[in-house]
Amino acid sequence: MWQKAVRERTKLPDGQKSAEGKDASLDLVFFWNGQQGDEGAMVAKMKSGQLDGGALTAVGLAAIHRPILALQLPGLFRTWEKLDSARDALKGEFEKAITAAGFTLGGWGDVGLAHTMSKGFAVGGPSDLKGKRPYVWRDDPVGPILFQVLGGVTAVPLGVPEVLPNLNTGAINIVTAPALAAEQLQWASRLDNINTEVGGAGIGALVIMTKKIDSLSADQKAVLLKTGDMASAALTARIRKEDEAAYQRLKTTKMTPYTPTEAQKKEWDDIFKQVRSRVAQGTFPKELVDKVESLSK
Repeated sequence: MWQKAVRERTKLPDGQKSAEGKDASLDLVFFWNGQQGDEGAMVAKMKSGQLDGGALTAVGLAAIHRPILALQLPGLFRTWEKLDSARDALKGEFEKAITAAGFTLGGWGDVGLAHTMSKGFAVGGPSDLKGKRPYVWRDDPVGPILFQVLGGVTAVPLGVPEVLPNLNTGAINIVTAPALAAEQLQWASRLDNINTEVGGAGIGALVIMTKKIDSLSADQKAVLLKTGDMASAALTARIRKEDEAAYQRLKTTKMTPYTPTEAQKKEWDDIFKQVRSRVAQGTFPKELVDKVESLSK
């Protein structure tokens, strides 16, 4: 959709071609399914000029400005309405940091609402993780703190492409992720239980190297940014809808759902508070943690 809109709105007069032999003055070329490596590699390629931009999850955004991950602190934002409100309140601060890093924000997006999925057992309360092997994103500054607070958990740090092979071998048996991502990455097919509580929201964004934008004509730049913002909004709405549909599929036909008791929910809330307290001691600025906590209420 975005590619088509850019091509049509920068279409050259009949018979005229660009230097590349195309009939539009600006064209977008996409690389799908990890062709350019994982998100850390993609951000590195953007910085070196090998790529002009990318659609990133929090994994890639953290490589640009790590404090953005505060929006994914466990137990805070369990509905899109709460996340939208908090992100709107903080976007000026985050967008300023993204700009300072040499990137232009093309539009915010989302990945889905995260649920804990497991193999061979249900995860209801914190004690259910004892002795288990949950996946934690290798560069996540928060996950290891969560498992330290829990104690007795052998978390396995992995990159996203490594998760499926480790599920296949049984090296990991717990994944916390949005349902849509779990389906698309084939993780869901290796898991059989799902917790019905939302642990947090998975965020993302479209970013473009500012150097590349500045090299465009005024008209090209206007078209790129306007259509990029529209595409991000449309994609966000679609992802939220499809993530909810994926969750309904998983809990009704693919997995056994488990709804935590009120006592288990209270245990998780206490754990999450401890994690946020530790995170505020140096992982993220305390003022930011205090702010996101306040915005989540």
